[in-house]
Amino acid sequence: MENKVGRALRRGVALGLVLAAAWGVSLMADLGAMGDGLAGLGEEPALAVTLMAAQLGELPGGARGLTGWRRLLLEASPLLEQGEGAVLELGAGGGGGAPAGGEDPDPEDGEEDMDQPNLQPPDSGDGIVEMTGQGKEGSLYLRDGGVYVYNRTDRELDASLLREGTVDVPLGEGPHILIVHTHGSEAYSMTDGDVYEESDPYRTTDCAHNVVRVGEEMATVFRAYGFQVIHDTTLCDYPAYNGAYDRSKAVVEQWLERYPSIRVVLDVHRDALVGGDGEIYKMVSTEAGEKVAQVMMVLGTDAGGAEHPRWKDNMAFALSLQRNLVKGYTSLARPTVLRKSRYNQQLCPGSILVEVGGHGNSLSEAIAGGRLWADNVARTLLEMKG
Repeated sequence: MENKVGRALRRGVALGLVLAAAWGVSLMADLGAMGDGLAGLGEEPALAVTLMAAQLGELPGGARGLTGWRRLLLEASPLLEQGEGAVLELGAGGGGGAPAGGEDPDPEDGEEDMDQPNLQPPDSGDGIVEMTGQGKEGSLYLRDGGVYVYNRTDRELDASLLREGTVDVPLGEGPHILIVHTHGSEAYSMTDGDVYEESDPYRTTDCAHNVVRVGEEMATVFRAYGFQVIHDTTLCDYPAYNGAYDRSKAVVEQWLERYPSIRVVLDVHRDALVGGDGEIYKMVSTEAGEKVAQVMMVLGTDAGGAEHPRWKDNMAFALSLQRNLVKGYTSLARPTVLRKSRYNQQLCPGSILVEVGGHGNSLSEAIAGGRLWADNVARTLLEMKG
């Protein structure tokens, strides 16, 4: 009951803020200029986004997440409508940044984990909202043809960056691909009959039901194409979440030392996208008539201050995969995201953090999306090898 009352109050405040903004503009201009004044206010992302986020709730999905009263309020307010694009930037390409939901290392040194995110079931039965992450023109998005990269580094970058770097992934004899899981206990919604015992909300140590299962499905696809794959199933985030990237770093270093032939390192995760009213956003694409989880690549840089001299080579490799993905599928690939942290990618120039769906997706959707992604990547690697 308190939640409903609180939401009603927030909605009333939202309407009041819109009217107050219009009144404020009217004091400074005649009625004929009011539209221009509102547009000017809307060009200030801090104001528009603050109003949308504080009064409509955090909306990683932008317009796709707006329904009912929120959509009516947005369409009735030029000020809030001006902020819609900025909110889309926060969510459509990178889920507000990735990994989302607080699952991101400290950008100061690029290695330390933040606190474990507090994920809870939605407040209502319709609390899971489908969303398809896509790139858009301008602002923080860099574009090269059909490939979009969302710049979350705080650096001024332009699209010429997407043609820099060298793909350095020679595939010879011996193991080629290493799959690891920094946050291996990450799990999905139990919406398709997949039931598991939770270690924490949306987490389980049962590797038949968490993101490790998705990694094994991807490994199976790679092996079918003739690649030798090592799938390390260590749960680096259990029993302690903090320090997971340090532990996964040790795992990767161990395998690289043992098998120098490894050229591709995939750290497989799932995303977490939560709205201000507790909505859970699931990332979906329809491919060949099947609803599957979208997949997003996250690339580290040296923008957080940690040494990462070959991050552009790493990016060049990832973008070569992305170019084939956007040609081969409708919307399987979310825009790639550049972040301040390194995510251990300094260890090998063929390293990628891969987000397969979010905690709103079902395991079956994640498996389907992960297998399609791996299939396209395998074919791209064979082209490089040839």
